[in-house]
Amino acid sequence: MSTAHDEGAQQAHEAARQARGGLPQGRAAQAAQDRRVLDQEAEEVAVAVMAASRLLVAISARALTSIDDSMTLPQLRALVVLESCEPLKLAAMATTLGVNPSTAMRMVDRLEAAGLVDRRTNPASRREVVLNLTDAGRSLVGRVMAHRQAEVSALVARVPAEERAGLVPALRALTRAAGELAVDPFDEVRRIGGLVEDPLAPGR
Repeated sequence: MSTAHDEGAQQAHEAARQARGGLPQGRAAQAAQDRRVLDQEAEEVAVAVMAASRLLVAISARALTSIDDSMTLPQLRALVVLESCEPLKLAAMATTLGVNPSTAMRMVDRLEAAGLVDRRTNPASRREVVLNLTDAGRSLVGRVMAHRQAEVSALVARVPAEERAGLVPALRALTRAAGELAVDPFDEVRRIGGLVEDPLAPGR
């Protein structure tokens, strides 16, 4: 009687386990361990990416300071967006930078006062403000980017060759994983309809 009862209980337990789609205890423990290892690896990668991000910001800040120590990184970003997308509507610049229009307007005020940005009313739509880089603004962006490129290249050259070989696929994988977060300024401006014809072009 006891044997039959035990066998019945075992069969009921097995049926319940299969119904739940569960794993045997050993496999469940291994799966949990594998998840912990993956979570730890992901955390280590996140920490490393954050450290690299801070490094790149510091390099950008040094590059900017070496060229113009009165300018901020957000202002430089605005110039870089313009350099990629000009002529550009003010509203589109605000959206691309992730700031409100009044903040973008104040930024443009300072950049225009510094002789880096040219602001005009769009003849095709008098309510629109259209922005272009001046020659001075274009020169500043070029010099800052060249300085940053040189510093990054020097940094990469100091990485041992066997480790450097793995950087490109790892960084490309990160960019692919970012998906829509890895937005090129031109693509973003085109998406939100920020591109305009040059209001200063001949014949306009």
